[in-house]
Parts: sequence; C-alpha cells; structure tokens
Amino acid sequence: MSWNPTLEPHCPEAGRLDDIETLIVPRARDLGGFEVRRALPAPQRQMVGPFVFFDQMGPAEFLTGKGIDVRPHPHIGLGTVTYLYDGEFQHRDSLGTDQMIYPGEVNWMVAGQGVTHSERTSEATRQGRSKLFGIQTWVALPEDAEDNPASFEHHAEAALPFLEGEGKELRLIMGRGWGETAPVGTFSDMFYADVVLQAGAMLPLPEDHEDRGVYVTQGAVEVAGQSFEAGRMMVFRPGDAITLKAGPQGARLMALGGETLNGPRYLWWNFVASSEEKIEAAKEAWAKGDWAHGRFQLPPGDAAEFIPLP
Repeated sequence: MSWNPTLEPHCPEAGRLDDIETLIVPRARDLGGFEVRRALPAPQRQMVGPFVFFDQMGPAEFLTGKGIDVRPHPHIGLGTVTYLYDGEFQHRDSLGTDQMIYPGEVNWMVAGQGVTHSERTSEATRQGRSKLFGIQTWVALPEDAEDNPASFEHHAEAALPFLEGEGKELRLIMGRGWGETAPVGTFSDMFYADVVLQAGAMLPLPEDHEDRGVYVTQGAVEVAGQSFEAGRMMVFRPGDAITLKAGPQGARLMALGGETLNGPRYLWWNFVASSEEKIEAAKEAWAKGDWAHGRFQLPPGDAAEFIPLP
C-alpha cells in the first residue's frame, strides 16, 4: 500500500520530554541459548493498554542441530502475539494447531479458559544454521472474555495492512490505527504495529487511544532532542500529540497501546487473571495432569514432555 496521509505528522516538533510518562529499561534473561529482554510487566508499569507482557526474543544464532525448545506449557486469561523479524519456529497447541511462523506474519493464540502450547525450532530448520529475532507479547483479556474457549489465528504478511511514505514503513499487526484495521480478532480497542523509519523520518502516534507506548528494537528515536536507543520502552501521557523522530541511523520500533482494562491483573507463571481464585484453579488443574479429561491437554504431536508447575 502506498503513502497514507495519516502517517504524516501534523507538526514539526517531535514531542516534549514531559510527554513521556514512563521510561522502561527491560531486564535481560537467558532462556537456554537465546536472550530475552522483558519490558513488561515492569515495576513502573504492569500494562500498556491491554499489553501485560512484552519480550524481545534474540537476536540469536544457532548452529546446525540447535534451536529453541520451549516445552508444552499452559496459559489462561490472555492472548499470545508472536511476530518475527528474522528466523522461524514451529507452534503447536492443544487445539491441534501445527503452524510455522516466518517474518512479517502473526500468530495469535487466545488462551481463554485454558490452552497448552509449545514453540520449537523445527527439524527442517535444524538442518542448518539458523537465526531468531522477534517480539512476543501477551494481551490480557477483558473479564467477559477470560473464560472463552481457546482459539488460534495465523495471518500471513500479505494480509496485514502496510503503509509507507516519506521515509517510513508501517505494518499494522493488530487493532486499528493510522486509518487502517488489522484482520486479527481482538477483544478490546488496541493497536500494535511494526514501524521502520529512515534517518530523520517522523511518525505520529494515534491520538484516539487511551494508552500509547513504543519499544525501540533497532537504531534510536528522538523526543525533544533527546535520543532513546534500542532496548527502551517509552509510555506516553494520555491525550498528548506525540510525534517520534528517527535518529541518524534510522530506527525500528514496535508501537503499542489501546484501551486500559477495568483493573490490574494477577500474573503467576504463565497465567493471567482478574482474580487470584482463577489463578489457583489453573495451578491445581495443571498440577493434576489429567490430560485425557482435565482442563488442560497436551499438543498433539508434542505430548512426550511438558513444563511442570513451578
């Protein structure tokens, strides 16, 4: 899709420093051969809109025969959003889904009342050297959707709205923004986009979303002349007109936000819920391990092992 006027800033300024409500520096974690940088939840902020978890995966490189092996594990009360810049891996879940994901595509798994999934480098990918670089987020579900049946959507790169113009490219992954709406099903008003900016290019953030933030994955962006490099998440004050400017090397960032939920969420391990009782019930069901008749099942084709309850 060609140039869109909603991509163009309405003013020459790149915002004020006091527009930034929260600056988050993610915590680095090594998950068996590849690095994860976790920006949400943070001590300063549990959520940005409905986004309650935000991990940068990699960049990592794997030798022949190596890769990631995230064994089957459960979720409740959330949707997982997986988006890759580089590499590929295989998603399998208890719904029977067996889906490879490649750069520019999106996997959207809604846990609802309960789902189990695994994420692994496929056997075919392990035949040679491989890379992995991407973002995985969790979206907390509204209370009226927490107990919905689990579901899964995969959307190819070509299905996602793509805007470009004046030194910027934007792919809308979920929700609505910049005059477009993504095809991924959502349960609350939100936006989530992959943005690439050439040096000096400017991007306005949507003004009609309650919560707005950006996470810089490459390069740097400027706000009021101050530079914020890769590995920083900025959350902006509601209602302010915000325009980001790319630094001299350009920038790549994820823009995210939307409607806030009616209250905070309880997080424990892989579970998100509006009440502690829901967390405790999920813990009991996973520990029981009744895969044939219980609340959780293991993914077909990947049922030989699982991550036990901590």
